[in-house]
Amino acid sequence: MSQALASSPVAEIAAERLTDEARQAEAAAVLGMADVSLDVRCGCKGPGTVAWLDSLEVPVPEKFNSWLPLVEGGRIARLGMTEFLIEGNAVVVDRITTTPRAAGVYPVLHEDAALILGGARVNELLRQTCNVNFAALNLADRPVVLTSLVGVGVTVLPEQTAKGLIYRIWCDGTYGRYLYETLHDIAHELGGGTVSPQHLYA
Repeated sequence: MSQALASSPVAEIAAERLTDEARQAEAAAVLGMADVSLDVRCGCKGPGTVAWLDSLEVPVPEKFNSWLPLVEGGRIARLGMTEFLIEGNAVVVDRITTTPRAAGVYPVLHEDAALILGGARVNELLRQTCNVNFAALNLADRPVVLTSLVGVGVTVLPEQTAKGLIYRIWCDGTYGRYLYETLHDIAHELGGGTVSPQHLYA
């Protein structure tokens, strides 16, 4: 149930396309993208999952397709009625993955490619690649969107950070290189490119 990947599905292409360090802050301000596939994450689902997570003192989003920040850092996303993705907090992920599962709780494997997009022109890229109007979403609802980008099924989570609005994107790792390469090429055309994650969020 816990995935601390040994290597990112997009490590090679991300390294190939990485913007020169001297230009990364500038690229990130316009339209930056970063690989965060190695962030620790896990998933679980089933009719007993909500009660089980409550018993572990893990906050559960009330609304379907929404998310909550974890007090210790990271986030939990509710994907539909009873499926959850937990990411970015090793303590919480460890608690979930080492506690015996209750009846009606099943693990979900996440060998994802995970990306972040941000910058002043990020919505131009999203308009070109997806039919969802992300600019119209109410960020106060902490929405999670299951859709497709350039024909690849993705989960998208908008998140307001100290450095501005970012979009966290997950897809099946087998499609990661195609998705990354396509989004990078568009970002580059718009004046951005691949950057280190710290340039997109504090």
